[in-house]
Amino acid sequence: MPIEIKFDGKKKVNAIIDGFTVKTDQPVQSGGDNSAPTPFSLFLASLGTCAGIYVKSFCDQRSIDSAGMWISMDYEYDQVQKMIAKFMMVIHVPAHFPEQYDTAVIKTAALCAVKRHLNPAIGNEITIVRE
Repeated sequence: MPIEIKFDGKKKVNAIIDGFTVKTDQPVQSGGDNSAPTPFSLFLASLGTCAGIYVKSFCDQRSIDSAGMWISMDYEYDQVQKMIAKFMMVIHVPAHFPEQYDTAVIKTAALCAVKRHLNPAIGNEITIVRE
């Protein structure tokens, strides 16, 4: 699957993937127009959405209603290394989500293909919160 990278003026750099255009830009203070997410923001989103599709598939395979479920994600930044030190994901589940699947759904989220391509030194913490 080749990906084409196109320059669209100023700091706009877009990727053409399977006929879809993924737009990026930079903030105004970095010379962009702030018209789209930065490439790094898309990298972070790819990690969260990848874990999300694994969690959604887990629920679908077990006929668990995923309505009301969502994932929040944050990270710790190492100022010395100038890199992310740890990702923290929280899988928010409704009260009806079966507790017997808590550990399994956490393990499933950790199987995400994007996460598996990260440097193993980057920490990863996934938890469940009932809403």
